[in-house]
Amino acid sequence: MTTRPAAPRKPRARSQARIDAILDAARTLLAAEGVAGLSIYSVAERAQIPPSSVYHFFASVPALLEALTADVHAAFRAAIQAPIEHDSLKHWRDLSCIVEQRMLTIYDHDAAARQLILAQHGLTEVTQADRQHDLELGDLMLTVFNRHFEVPTLPSDVDVFALALELSDRVYARSVHQHGLITPRMAEEGMRVFDAYVGLYLPAYLPKRQVLV
Repeated sequence: MTTRPAAPRKPRARSQARIDAILDAARTLLAAEGVAGLSIYSVAERAQIPPSSVYHFFASVPALLEALTADVHAAFRAAIQAPIEHDSLKHWRDLSCIVEQRMLTIYDHDAAARQLILAQHGLTEVTQADRQHDLELGDLMLTVFNRHFEVPTLPSDVDVFALALELSDRVYARSVHQHGLITPRMAEEGMRVFDAYVGLYLPAYLPKRQVLV
C-alpha cells in the first residue's frame, strides 16, 4: 500500500496575508457603501480571491464585521495607552479631552469605524462586540486616570468610564446619522457628555499625582 505524502501546510504568514486582504476589502466597501452593501461575494470580488477563501476565515458577514470592530477598538486602545505628558495636565478634564480627541481623530479618518460603531446597522453581534470592547476601553481609561490623578473609589456595580464612552458615542452617532460625520459642534457636545457623566463620580478638583504610577 502506497502512502501519500502529507500535503505541506500553508505558511501561517500566507493565511494572515489573506485575512488582511479580506479585512482591507471589507473596510473599503464598508466605508463606501455601509453595512447594507457588504456581502461575502462583494468582499471576495474586491479582494480578488474566491468566495470560498473568505468563508474559510469568516463564516458570515457578522463574523467579518466583528473582526473589523476588534481592529477599530485596537486602535482605540492604542490611543488611550499612548504616552501623555504628565506636566501638561492641570485638571482631570485635560486628560479626558486628550483621550477623547484621539478617539475622535480615529473616527474622523476612518469611515469604516463610523459605520461600525456609530451607524444604525441593527446587527446584534456587532453591537454586543462593541459593548464588550467598551468595557475593556473603560478599564484602560480608569488605569490612565489613576496613573495621573488620585482617583477615588468608584462604584463596583457600574462601569463608569465604559458607560461614559457609550454615552458620548451616542452623541457622535446622532451626528453621523444627520451629517455623515462627526461635526466639530457635536464632537464638543460628545466630550461634554463624557465629562458630565464622569464628573458625577469625580470631584471638581482631583489631586494630581506627583509621581506616575
